[in-house]
Amino acid sequence: MRVFLTGASSGIGRALALELARRDPRLTIALVARRRAELERLAAELPQATVEVHPIDVTDGAALRAAGESFAATHGTPDVVIANAGISAGTLTEQVSDRDVFARILATNVVAMFDTFAPFAAAMRARRAGRLVGIASVSGIRGLPGGGAYCASKAAAISYLESLRVELHGSGVRVVTIAPGYIRTPMTAVNRFPMPFLMDADRFAARAADAIERGRSYVVIPWQMAIVAKLLRMLPNPLFDAAFARAPRKARPGDA
Repeated sequence: MRVFLTGASSGIGRALALELARRDPRLTIALVARRRAELERLAAELPQATVEVHPIDVTDGAALRAAGESFAATHGTPDVVIANAGISAGTLTEQVSDRDVFARILATNVVAMFDTFAPFAAAMRARRAGRLVGIASVSGIRGLPGGGAYCASKAAAISYLESLRVELHGSGVRVVTIAPGYIRTPMTAVNRFPMPFLMDADRFAARAADAIERGRSYVVIPWQMAIVAKLLRMLPNPLFDAAFARAPRKARPGDA
């Protein structure tokens, strides 16, 4: 199996790389993330796999496309492309200084998803096979105070992936949307609020790999968070607003 994976250096991306290699020791995989040292450390944990390391920032669209084209030229069109790169931080619209953080979250979590898939979509369609996998979040179901940028980015990712799924309907290419709940990673380690149904990254990766293999259109992991998300979606706005107006908030950059 040939896989192109962004956000591979830690957390969910790292766990997915290890899980996919466990399932297919002859895996060929491109590991994409900013931190070269972490990518090389992960590559050393995949001794039987054929590994390419691409230390790039996914918001550099030209570099990301070049990495994808290079991988395809060397190994052929991948079987699975996983747009996993994502960042999170609290933002407040009343703080004009948060604008750049807001923009970077959207660039990383949404625009880079497009740039991750773009080098491969046409070739997958021509081959009539492949998986385009986007890592969204249950945070995209409803907006939470202080999480405007992150919630907006994940809502956009869910809608983008749905649009792409419909575009590719009948082509043989499966678009898989995976919406994690709270997963134990460096990203969630800084959260200052309770995280129900917190799941270890390796358990998440096993369930995500199952969903990818089956070509599921949409899955929430863990399943309990799917019920929570549906209930929140059903809440009338006045009830939702009253319940969450004082909810704990994500830390903004620079917060103590």
